[in-house]
Amino acid sequence: MTFVPPPPPAKKSNTKRILIIVAIVLVLCCGGGITGAVLLFRGVQEATGPARDVAVAYVEDIMAGDYHGAYGRLCDRVQASTSEADYTRVQTAQLKISKYEVTGTSIKQMNSTTTAVITMRLTQAETGAVMTQGFPLLKEDGEWRVCG
Repeated sequence: MTFVPPPPPAKKSNTKRILIIVAIVLVLCCGGGITGAVLLFRGVQEATGPARDVAVAYVEDIMAGDYHGAYGRLCDRVQASTSEADYTRVQTAQLKISKYEVTGTSIKQMNSTTTAVITMRLTQAETGAVMTQGFPLLKEDGEWRVCG
Protein backbone atom coordinates (compact mmCIF):
# COMPACT_ATOMS: atom_id res chain seq x y z
CA MET A 1 0.00 0.00 0.00
CA THR A 2 1.23 3.31 -0.90
CA PHE A 3 0.72 6.34 1.15
CA VAL A 4 -1.11 9.15 -0.65
CA PRO A 5 -0.67 12.47 1.07
CA PRO A 6 -3.83 14.47 1.57
CA PRO A 7 -4.40 17.22 -0.96
CA PRO A 8 -3.07 20.61 0.07
CA PRO A 9 -5.63 22.87 1.68
CA ALA A 10 -7.46 25.06 -0.81
CA LYS A 11 -6.17 28.62 -0.97
CA LYS A 12 -8.58 31.00 0.70
CA SER A 13 -9.63 33.78 -1.55
CA ASN A 14 -9.10 37.32 -0.28
CA THR A 15 -11.69 38.65 -2.69
CA LYS A 16 -14.50 38.71 -0.11
CA ARG A 17 -12.31 40.48 2.44
CA ILE A 18 -11.13 43.04 -0.14
CA LEU A 19 -14.69 43.75 -1.30
CA ILE A 20 -15.81 44.35 2.30
CA ILE A 21 -12.92 46.76 2.90
CA VAL A 22 -13.63 48.62 -0.37
CA ALA A 23 -17.33 48.88 0.55
CA ILE A 24 -16.49 50.31 3.99
CA VAL A 25 -14.10 52.85 2.46
CA LEU A 26 -16.74 53.90 -0.10
CA VAL A 27 -19.40 54.33 2.59
CA LEU A 28 -17.03 56.47 4.66
CA CYS A 29 -16.01 58.59 1.67
CA CYS A 30 -19.61 59.12 0.53
CA GLY A 31 -20.70 59.99 4.06
CA GLY A 32 -17.84 62.46 4.38
CA GLY A 33 -18.64 63.97 1.00
CA ILE A 34 -22.31 64.39 1.85
CA THR A 35 -21.48 65.90 5.24
CA GLY A 36 -19.01 68.29 3.62
CA ALA A 37 -21.55 69.33 0.98
CA VAL A 38 -24.21 70.01 3.62
CA LEU A 39 -21.81 72.09 5.70
CA LEU A 40 -20.66 74.02 2.62
CA PHE A 41 -24.27 74.67 1.59
CA ARG A 42 -25.12 75.93 5.07
CA GLY A 43 -22.06 78.18 5.07
CA VAL A 44 -22.98 79.67 1.71
CA GLN A 45 -26.58 80.19 2.83
CA GLU A 46 -25.42 81.96 6.00
CA ALA A 47 -23.09 84.20 3.99
CA THR A 48 -25.51 85.05 1.19
CA GLY A 49 -28.83 84.86 3.02
CA PRO A 50 -28.90 88.37 4.53
CA ALA A 51 -28.02 90.05 1.21
CA ARG A 52 -30.60 87.94 -0.60
CA ASP A 53 -33.23 88.81 2.02
CA VAL A 54 -32.65 92.56 1.55
CA ALA A 55 -32.92 92.31 -2.24
CA VAL A 56 -36.11 90.26 -1.95
CA ALA A 57 -37.59 92.74 0.55
CA TYR A 58 -36.70 95.60 -1.80
CA VAL A 59 -38.47 93.96 -4.74
CA GLU A 60 -41.47 93.09 -2.56
CA ASP A 61 -41.66 96.74 -1.41
CA ILE A 62 -41.72 97.86 -5.04
CA MET A 63 -44.34 95.24 -5.94
CA ALA A 64 -46.53 96.45 -3.05
CA GLY A 65 -46.11 100.10 -4.04
CA ASP A 66 -44.25 100.79 -0.78
CA TYR A 67 -41.73 103.16 -2.35
CA HIS A 68 -40.92 104.72 1.02
CA GLY A 69 -39.88 101.28 2.31
CA ALA A 70 -37.89 100.55 -0.86
CA TYR A 71 -36.16 103.94 -0.64
CA GLY A 72 -35.19 103.16 2.95
CA ARG A 73 -33.32 100.06 1.70
CA LEU A 74 -31.09 102.12 -0.60
CA CYS A 75 -27.45 102.82 0.23
CA ASP A 76 -26.31 106.26 1.41
CA ARG A 77 -24.74 107.13 -1.96
CA VAL A 78 -27.99 106.54 -3.87
CA GLN A 79 -30.08 108.36 -1.27
CA ALA A 80 -27.67 111.31 -1.40
CA SER A 81 -28.04 111.58 -5.18
CA THR A 82 -31.81 110.95 -5.44
CA SER A 83 -34.55 112.42 -3.30
CA GLU A 84 -37.33 110.15 -2.10
CA ALA A 85 -39.84 112.16 -4.17
CA ASP A 86 -37.79 111.67 -7.36
CA TYR A 87 -37.30 107.97 -6.56
CA THR A 88 -41.05 107.54 -6.03
CA ARG A 89 -41.85 109.36 -9.26
CA VAL A 90 -39.49 107.10 -11.26
CA GLN A 91 -40.78 103.91 -9.61
CA THR A 92 -44.41 104.90 -10.18
CA ALA A 93 -43.72 105.30 -13.91
CA GLN A 94 -42.08 101.85 -14.22
CA LEU A 95 -43.98 98.77 -15.40
CA LYS A 96 -45.26 96.77 -12.43
CA ILE A 97 -43.70 93.47 -11.37
CA SER A 98 -46.09 90.56 -10.81
CA LYS A 99 -43.57 87.97 -9.64
CA TYR A 100 -39.88 87.36 -9.14
CA GLU A 101 -37.44 84.51 -8.70
CA VAL A 102 -33.92 84.74 -7.27
CA THR A 103 -31.59 83.09 -9.78
CA GLY A 104 -28.13 83.99 -8.49
CA THR A 105 -26.15 85.38 -5.61
CA SER A 106 -22.61 86.67 -5.60
CA ILE A 107 -20.71 88.28 -2.70
CA LYS A 108 -17.29 89.91 -2.90
CA GLN A 109 -15.07 91.47 -0.30
CA MET A 110 -12.26 93.80 -1.20
CA ASN A 111 -10.35 95.37 1.65
CA SER A 112 -13.07 96.64 3.98
CA THR A 113 -15.83 96.85 1.35
CA THR A 114 -18.32 94.02 0.96
CA THR A 115 -20.61 93.98 -2.06
CA ALA A 116 -23.14 91.56 -3.48
CA VAL A 117 -25.18 91.13 -6.61
CA ILE A 118 -28.50 89.32 -6.32
CA THR A 119 -29.82 88.32 -9.72
CA MET A 120 -33.56 87.92 -10.19
CA ARG A 121 -35.90 86.95 -12.96
CA LEU A 122 -38.74 89.50 -12.93
CA THR A 123 -42.10 89.12 -14.65
CA GLN A 124 -43.89 92.29 -15.71
CA ALA A 125 -47.56 92.41 -14.72
CA GLU A 126 -48.85 94.23 -17.79
CA THR A 127 -47.07 92.32 -20.54
CA GLY A 128 -45.95 89.06 -18.92
CA ALA A 129 -42.47 89.79 -20.26
CA VAL A 130 -39.66 88.22 -18.28
CA MET A 131 -36.38 90.01 -17.71
CA THR A 132 -33.31 89.28 -15.66
CA GLN A 133 -31.93 92.01 -13.44
CA GLY A 134 -29.01 92.18 -11.05
CA PHE A 135 -29.46 94.12 -7.82
CA PRO A 136 -26.11 95.43 -6.54
CA LEU A 137 -25.86 95.67 -2.77
CA LEU A 138 -23.33 97.26 -0.45
CA LYS A 139 -22.77 96.43 3.19
CA GLU A 140 -22.92 99.71 5.13
CA ASP A 141 -22.50 99.80 8.91
CA GLY A 142 -23.12 96.06 9.07
CA GLU A 143 -26.35 96.18 7.05
CA TRP A 144 -26.98 95.32 3.42
CA ARG A 145 -28.32 98.15 1.23
CA VAL A 146 -29.42 98.17 -2.41
CA CYS A 147 -26.90 100.38 -4.17
CA GLY A 148 -27.67 100.76 -7.82
